[in-house]
Amino acid sequence: MSPASVKSWRERFAEQGLVKFGQVRKGRGRKPSIPQSTIDEIVDLTLNYRPKGHTHWSCRTMAAAAGVSKSTVQLVWHARGLKPHRVETFKLSNDPRFEEKLVDVVGLYLNPPEKAIVLCADEKSSVQALDRTQASLPMVKGRGETMTHDYKRHGTTTLFAALDVLTGTVIGQCMARHRHQEWLKFLKTIDREVPKDLAIHLILDNYATHKHPDVGTWLDNQPRFHLHYTPTSSSWLNLVERWFRELTDKALRRGAFHSVPDLIASIQEYINAHNDDPRIYKWTATAEDILAKVARGRIALERVS
Repeated sequence: MSPASVKSWRERFAEQGLVKFGQVRKGRGRKPSIPQSTIDEIVDLTLNYRPKGHTHWSCRTMAAAAGVSKSTVQLVWHARGLKPHRVETFKLSNDPRFEEKLVDVVGLYLNPPEKAIVLCADEKSSVQALDRTQASLPMVKGRGETMTHDYKRHGTTTLFAALDVLTGTVIGQCMARHRHQEWLKFLKTIDREVPKDLAIHLILDNYATHKHPDVGTWLDNQPRFHLHYTPTSSSWLNLVERWFRELTDKALRRGAFHSVPDLIASIQEYINAHNDDPRIYKWTATAEDILAKVARGRIALERVS
């Protein structure tokens, strides 16, 4: 602090002691530079209206509408946490057994059974082997790596993956299609790789392939398999989706693949590297917290509908 500020505080303490010492004196401090009426107008327009012909406000469109500078709009939005340029996606499940399925899956995450392995399984279908039309330029000082905006397609593959909730390791297998035959083949792969003395609890979505009669017939003869289905429109409840996002970001989005076998080799290389140093995706939210949040979401939807 400056010596003048300290001197002022000492004099005030000598006069008043600690009484009202934490309060700012009337007339002190920086005066607001933006009238409250202007702030209220900007907030009201942001929350309740849209600019003509636009889906959302920008700093410049709001500045023109409110008759202020774009810097003023930025200050008001920042102070109130308003971000009209951003949008978040969501979907509330209409599954009639939503609560039952939610409690079942979250219970496996927070209190897994003994002598069992909990696997989050799903398929990432139509993974494209995309090749660039020209060679990429390497990163140099002052410029990042570059690649062409267009690409050539060389086919697709489907990745079947099962994430071990306890260890973070992944069982993965690429196949040409994603029918029930391929899903059954992957279940047999899981059966071979998981120690025989462990029960297998699989967390799945409601894709028809997972419930095919042939799959059900095979599972009837495999008593150690226990299937747990997430509610419809609730892919966020399956942790393997989080791993799929990492795979896309770290191994696929910026890749260049000359063929489907080249793509499969890259995916397998990523799986091997991940399993050498696995990352655990720890679930912390309780079923009660999620149900309360969903209830608030339904109330909010009813208000706007």
